[in-house]
Amino acid sequence: MNLKQTLLIAIALSFIAIGSWETYWRSQGYYPGLEDDKDLWANQRAKVENTTKDDFVLLGSSRVLFDFQLNQWEAETGKRPIQLASAGTTPLPAFHDIVENTNYKGTIIVGVTPGLFFSTTYPLAMFWDRVQTRIDYYYNRTYAQRLNHKISIPLQNNFVFLTSDEEDWVDDLNLKTLVNNIKIGNRVASPMPEFYRFQDIYADRNVEMKYKAATDTAFANTIKKVWGFYGKQAQAHPPEKDATTAFFLKDLKKFKARGGNVILVRCPSSGGLRVGESIGLPRADFWDALVSQAKVPSYHFEDYEQFKNLECPEWSHLSAEDARKFTTELAKIMLNDGVITNSKTN
Repeated sequence: MNLKQTLLIAIALSFIAIGSWETYWRSQGYYPGLEDDKDLWANQRAKVENTTKDDFVLLGSSRVLFDFQLNQWEAETGKRPIQLASAGTTPLPAFHDIVENTNYKGTIIVGVTPGLFFSTTYPLAMFWDRVQTRIDYYYNRTYAQRLNHKISIPLQNNFVFLTSDEEDWVDDLNLKTLVNNIKIGNRVASPMPEFYRFQDIYADRNVEMKYKAATDTAFANTIKKVWGFYGKQAQAHPPEKDATTAFFLKDLKKFKARGGNVILVRCPSSGGLRVGESIGLPRADFWDALVSQAKVPSYHFEDYEQFKNLECPEWSHLSAEDARKFTTELAKIMLNDGVITNSKTN
């Protein structure tokens, strides 16, 4: 057998192996999709450098990711917002970055998830560091990293076996996760409940809840267990209300002084999570106090008939269908209030 034959056989076996692996995971219900990684975030952050006063930037945690649908917002306002929210983070570092390092003076919509917004200003804390890492990556990324990400996009969109994420979901298909999922003897289990991926994300970071999470109660319950786990952990770390409020108000003052517009939004939550938030982070002490000091347009879902009875399938995020309705209605309310304008009619 000559070298050419050996090479052809090796290539054929590689295609067979990859094809078999891909086929197997598709048979298990997986489908291709993008990762919400630092590269995807950095691509959107770069857009802020070329914005106008008519543009919108979205900041916050995962509720802003799930609940603000970019197509619906663009349909109502004429402008597609830049999605910079990050799951499991406080919006304070990203807001600070825009205020200090850009000349942007358009509208920033800041989602206030109480347990995250008021969590901390400590730079090494998980809620802060997760988004700060993305900010740092944006400034330090190399041309090689940018090219690598561009090349990876069509691969991620077409091959299931590449399913992986910075979040370390239990259903990732990278080698580390697959090995960790193997049940061997008396291996000590993680105290955290299994956390399954429950969203689809697109290149512009528009996020939709997976259909399974919205319709499969058993699957939604696995996510509720994760929120319960985090809720118990939070009891050992009281919110830093004064420090976080002061940090935000300092940046807000500077942003408003240059003509910027900030809108605060409290997205829906429901069930046991909403009860826990009401007890541990009562509205009057946190949201109302922030609104009183910020003196900017503010929208709490409980104040609107069309929002206050929305049910989140896993208690913290809206289904794709309800998110589209929420975005459309909220944009209409803001337009009617005059706090934003429709660029198509200007």
